[in-house]
Amino acid sequence: MARQPHELFDTREQKAALEARNGLLQFEAIESMALASKGGFTFTASLLCELQRLAIQDIYTCAGKMRTGPVFLVRNPPDPNKHQPPPWEQVVPLVNDMCEHINCNFMRMSPIQIGAYAMWRINWIHPFFGGNGRTSRAASYLLLSVRIGFNLPGLNTIPQQIEQNSQPYYRALESADLSAKRGPVDLAEMEELLSRLLASQLLSIHNRASSG
Repeated sequence: MARQPHELFDTREQKAALEARNGLLQFEAIESMALASKGGFTFTASLLCELQRLAIQDIYTCAGKMRTGPVFLVRNPPDPNKHQPPPWEQVVPLVNDMCEHINCNFMRMSPIQIGAYAMWRINWIHPFFGGNGRTSRAASYLLLSVRIGFNLPGLNTIPQQIEQNSQPYYRALESADLSAKRGPVDLAEMEELLSRLLASQLLSIHNRASSG
């Protein structure tokens, strides 16, 4: 395969290996951040950029940097009613507003609510040229862990479950996007999805403890 200017890998196999490595590094960073949050936690644009950098380092040249140009979500068939990310000039203020909303409402929102909001809003803003989905899921999981107060046990984490079956995740994002076009965003479907995935993750510990 011919390498594109923004790509740092040479083969699909190399890309897959880098993605697997980066996923582990990102998860280790999330657990470290959650542990460090005992002394206080603030969600920032720089933290979001770090999660994105960990996801795509050595894969794309845009690692750790917010986008400086337009991005378009390609759908087949095309649907003009579906959400397209805002202009790049709005990315920094939108991310800062999102961080402020999260920090100001951190203890007012439940862990599921704050995780659902971050997962949707990051995807809605699409602040990066690449790695937006992985970054949104990592940020959501981090916020969920910090808000609950400990690293979440379980063998099949919420981000892993979404990777294994992404359709409910995409449906929840589209449901939230559609509601946001009409008025206040409704995150009920995303919250229900996160609740179900969290229950499955925690149940894996019970199943492991119960097995012979």
